[in-house]
Amino acid sequence: MKEFELIQRLTRSLPLNSSVVIGSGDDCAVLDFGLSDRVLLFKTDAVVEGIHFLASDAPEDIGRKSLGRCLSDIAAMAGTPTAALITLALPTNFEPEFLDRIYQGISSLARQFEVAVVGGEVTTNPERLLISVSLLGWVGRGKAVLRSGARPADAVFVTGELGGSRAQKHFRFEPRVREAQWLAQHFSIHAMIDLSDGLAGDLPHLLEAGGVGAELLASAIPISKEARRAAKTSSAAKTPLLAALTDGEDFELLFTVASRDAVALLDGWKERFPRVRLSCIGKITPNPGIVIRDKQGIRELTVHGYEHFA
Repeated sequence: MKEFELIQRLTRSLPLNSSVVIGSGDDCAVLDFGLSDRVLLFKTDAVVEGIHFLASDAPEDIGRKSLGRCLSDIAAMAGTPTAALITLALPTNFEPEFLDRIYQGISSLARQFEVAVVGGEVTTNPERLLISVSLLGWVGRGKAVLRSGARPADAVFVTGELGGSRAQKHFRFEPRVREAQWLAQHFSIHAMIDLSDGLAGDLPHLLEAGGVGAELLASAIPISKEARRAAKTSSAAKTPLLAALTDGEDFELLFTVASRDAVALLDGWKERFPRVRLSCIGKITPNPGIVIRDKQGIRELTVHGYEHFA
């Protein structure tokens, strides 16, 4: 059973209550506790030794990544993060100094985004280190950007550059919290998701939620220098484009907006975020599925992003 089949199986009959606006199936849960101006966002994520990092990686990077993944999901709904809980599952031979440095990485990023770290849990896990983060945030009432709003003829945008996680790029990402807030304040963003499993892995989630498809332009997909360098130095057959589509852990924003707003959005973005690349990589189509256009013509996109248990 693959990852998303398992998720569907486990969540299909979960109990809900009157506070739930959005439960499983988007970047964050959305909860309404009767506040006049906002709803709450709730997200949890985990990083596991041997899957998301290695024991030889810098502990500050490990800590930063563990919180950054949740921040990226809050960003995908145009929210503001507020408070986090950290759970550590530790092997019996853990080194306290190593954990101190992990928390330095967590604390540094938390201060950058004004997130309070308010507690957590410590338990044992005999084989490897696991760090789980639960993050609360908020977004203005009626302002949460969901995955499900993409419309035919929308322009498809992505921030930053894609591919290169194998070259340690997955530790250096910047959660696009402020960029997402600016987008939502100045434009009608129809749908948005963060790219954790690669463009080829996460775009289908956005399309499925909206009941639409997409046409991508291969030459417009922003490929990172890490992905290009890896293609030159590695014996693997993965091209830079394939790396940008499938490597995963980019933690950039993928979003759609009415095509009439595309030029104004690009112009405003360049003025507000001159150091962050923004690319229009295609358009939303009415028919489900993804096709990609290159010099050879149009073909169905058949590659997939990262998936646990695949």
